[in-house]
Amino acid sequence: MNSDSDRHRPLESPPRPAGPTFAEAFRFWLKLGFISFGGPTGQIAIMHTELVDRRRWISESRFLHALNYCMLLPGPEAQQLAVYIGWLLHRTWGGIAAGALFVLPSAFILWLLSYIYVTFGNLPGIAATFDGLKPAVMAIVAAAVIRIGKRALKNAVMWTIAAGAFIAIYFFHVPFPIIVLTGGLVGLAGAQWSPRWFIVIKSHGAGRGANEVIGDADESPDHARPTWGRAARVVAVSGLLWWIPVLIVAAWLGPDHALVHEGVFFSKAAMVTFGGAYAVLPYVAQRAVDHYAWLGTGQMMDGLGLAETTPGPLIMVVQFVGFLGAWNHPGHLSPLLAATLGAAITTWVTFLPCFLWIFLGAPFIETMRSNERVTGALSAITAVVVGVVLNLAVWFGRGVILPADGRVDWFAVALAVAAFAALVWAKRDVIAVILASASVGFIRFAFA
Repeated sequence: MNSDSDRHRPLESPPRPAGPTFAEAFRFWLKLGFISFGGPTGQIAIMHTELVDRRRWISESRFLHALNYCMLLPGPEAQQLAVYIGWLLHRTWGGIAAGALFVLPSAFILWLLSYIYVTFGNLPGIAATFDGLKPAVMAIVAAAVIRIGKRALKNAVMWTIAAGAFIAIYFFHVPFPIIVLTGGLVGLAGAQWSPRWFIVIKSHGAGRGANEVIGDADESPDHARPTWGRAARVVAVSGLLWWIPVLIVAAWLGPDHALVHEGVFFSKAAMVTFGGAYAVLPYVAQRAVDHYAWLGTGQMMDGLGLAETTPGPLIMVVQFVGFLGAWNHPGHLSPLLAATLGAAITTWVTFLPCFLWIFLGAPFIETMRSNERVTGALSAITAVVVGVVLNLAVWFGRGVILPADGRVDWFAVALAVAAFAALVWAKRDVIAVILASASVGFIRFAFA
């Protein structure tokens, strides 16, 4: 029987867990690379559950601080968050392992799916399957507008920013980077002048004590302290690694080869992919389809559907674009070799900058754990993303519902509505909806 003093004794906090070894962390990042379905929201949720709640490798506040920085960066925020946490735990090699393993499984899977697509995609049954896939993709993008909107559009100012972004990109074709930059500047200024209207995304959760490997009250590790010498080394090494493959290909095949154009274009895209894949896809799709003619609108949507079915960041769709672009314009190379190199160089220049942003900026971000102006910029950029993703939904919708002959495709309308209902109201998994929609397309062909 407990004594009265035992009953009133304060509960002891759980002991601080031992820090993971590099091998333990490596196994976790490898597992994450194979199970990271569901887009950035699902991937971040998996990391939060595993790293904050279950393993307690990092506190809630530190996790959210890292996430807020990653959301301000160009590129896939979930992968960058993995790099950030891997770097905090195990220095540079920890960040490299976390980021590379986040991408590699999906890169190999998508290469295989791309090869199957270009080899067998012209068969009627396969084409019909992709006809079923396209309405699901349209529904997924529409659902993304709602999901991001609920998070970002908390007041009239945020609604106005989102509407302005949509009008700017859809009607006036303002370049996407300019829209994002403008939104960020408005958020920075607004957070100072009227914080209650602009700081709608909170930076930190409640502290959870000293029960994590990296807790709220802990000083940043020695390797996370910024120096300008270290920053210069990071920029130099990353720049060389980024551009050497592109220069080698240019020297080998000539500066006008499709592989060189892909390396340069996706290097530019890597600099402006703010707000996740959905936000930058209009820019990538319109340039790849209309300017370079690497692939068609339907193929772009097929690629997005394939990328949705693989683990890893959705921006992996650019690997599909690189694969098809080089397959269709191989020069004197065989189509398969050109396509494989196109997929590789596109993936390389898309994801290598993610490591640069983290290794360069994270030490400085660690010194500013709470900054309202940064949070205001994040809030405004997220509102901008809502408008840009709405533009993507409309762009895709036109291609699906109003095909080349100009007549409404009522099958596509019905399937898109069903997919949207399954995603938004029935809360079905994205993969299940995609597979079901593709199956409907094939069944329609089989019984036609």
